Amino acid sequence: MSDTLDPMALHLYDSESRSVRLFEPLVPGAAGMYVCGATVQSAPHVGHMRTALTFDVLRRWLEHNGYEVTHIQNVTDIDDKILAKSTENGVPWWAWSITNEREFSAAYAALRILPPTYEPRATGHVTEMVELIGRLIERGHAYVGEDCNVYFSVSSWPEYGQLTRQKDTAQGEDEVSDKRDQRDFALWKTPKQGEPESASWPTPWGRGRPGWHLECSAMARRYLGETFDIHGGGLDLRFPHHENERAQSTAAGWGFVRYWVHSAWVTQSGEKMSKSLGNSLSAAEVLDQHPAPVVRLALIAAHYRTMMEFSDVTLAEAASNWERFVGFVERAVDFAGSAAARVDLSVLPLEFVEAMDDDLSTPAAFAAIHEHVRRGNIALTHEDHEAVAEELGAVRAMLRVLGLDPLDWVDASSSSSEAASFDSLVQALLDERISARESRDWARADSIRDQLAAAGILVEDGVDGARWHVKGH
Repeated sequence: MSDTLDPMALHLYDSESRSVRLFEPLVPGAAGMYVCGATVQSAPHVGHMRTALTFDVLRRWLEHNGYEVTHIQNVTDIDDKILAKSTENGVPWWAWSITNEREFSAAYAALRILPPTYEPRATGHVTEMVELIGRLIERGHAYVGEDCNVYFSVSSWPEYGQLTRQKDTAQGEDEVSDKRDQRDFALWKTPKQGEPESASWPTPWGRGRPGWHLECSAMARRYLGETFDIHGGGLDLRFPHHENERAQSTAAGWGFVRYWVHSAWVTQSGEKMSKSLGNSLSAAEVLDQHPAPVVRLALIAAHYRTMMEFSDVTLAEAASNWERFVGFVERAVDFAGSAAARVDLSVLPLEFVEAMDDDLSTPAAFAAIHEHVRRGNIALTHEDHEAVAEELGAVRAMLRVLGLDPLDWVDASSSSSEAASFDSLVQALLDERISARESRDWARADSIRDQLAAAGILVEDGVDGARWHVKGH
C-alpha cells in the first residue's frame, strides 16, 4: 500500500483527475453508484463480466465498511445495433433485447454478482430524456437539425474534453450531414428508413428515438439525483460515451459525477476482447466449461485497472487457487467441528483491509488470503485448535468480501437425497481403498484413487484419514 494513503480509508483512482483520491461520499454513510450496464445487442462475453465484477467487488467493500449503497445499472435496450441485428434475425427488436438481457442476467447470477438496487431500461425513461433535451436547448447547448435530429453543441461547452482530454475528435456514430460541427453528437435521432415505428417516440421535435449518451444521463439523474458519488464502466466507454454524458449533464446545470471509475479490458492474445474482432468468449460458454467460482476468481484476481489476458493458463491458475482455498476451509471446518460455526467473520486482517482500501488492490488482497491459508495449514498439521479457528475465520471473512467464501458456494441444485447417494458411493470406494492400504495392496489403493480422480473427485490423505472433494468446488 502507498505510504501516502490513510491505511483505514478507501481511496479510488478517479479517471477525471487521473489520481488516487480519498473516497468522501456526498452523504456520509451512503454511496450512490451508477454503472453502465449491457447494451443488449447480443449475448454477454467475459469482458462484460469483468466490468460487472469490478463494481460488484467495489459495492461489497463499501457495504462491508457500513455504507448504504444505491447501485444503479442500466440496460440499453434500444440502439442502432439492436435494431440492425433484430432485423437480420427476423424478430422484433424488443424481443431481441429481452432475450439477450436474460442471458446477461443469467451470467450475473451464476457468478454471484449482486443484483443492482434498480436496473432501469432506456425505453422506460423517454420522458426524462425529452425533458433533458428541452433543458439543453433552452440553455443554448443543443439545437434541432433536419427532421427530428437534435444535437449537443460541443463548441457551446468549454468544459468538453475534461474527462478524457479529447476535444477535437469528430463524433462518427451519426451518419448524417445536418450537424453544425462534426464534434457534435446526437441527443435524439430521426428513424432510419425501414425501422419499425415501435422503435420511435413522439417529441416536440418530431418522432424519433434517443441517442445512446442521453439515456444514461437521464437515468442517472432519475435514480441518484443531479450529483452522485461514483460513475463506473469499462475503459472503452470513456470516449465518447462518458465524455458526452459528462458534457450534457454538466451543461444542464447538474454537478453529476464526483468519482469516475473505469475497469480495463480483457484481452485474448494481446487484443481487446470484442465481438467485432471475433475473439470474444461467451459467458455462457465459459461457465459451461468451468466452475463459476473459478471464473469469478480469474476475473477479479488482476487489478481492475490492468489489462487482463484471458486464457487456459489464467483459468488453470484460478482453479488451482480455488481448490487450495476450498481444501483448507473444508479441512478446517472438519477439524474445528462445532466451533467452526462460531468463527468471527467480521474481523479482517489488516493487510487485506489496506489492500482493498488502496484502490481495490485485489492482487495484494489475494496475497493476504494465501498467507493465511498457509498459516492455517500449518496450524492443522500441529492440531492447534485455536489457531485453526482463527485462520478459518480470517480466510472465510476475506473470501466473503470478494464473493468467494467456499461455504456460500455449496451446490443447492442437488437434492439432499441425491447428495446423500453420491456421498455413499464415494465413501464406499474410500472404504475399499482403506482396506486395500491396510492389506498393503498399494496397486489397488492407487487404482481406486485414480478412478475417483478420473471422475473429478480429489482424495487427500491426512492425519485424520482420507478426505475428498469435487474438483473446482
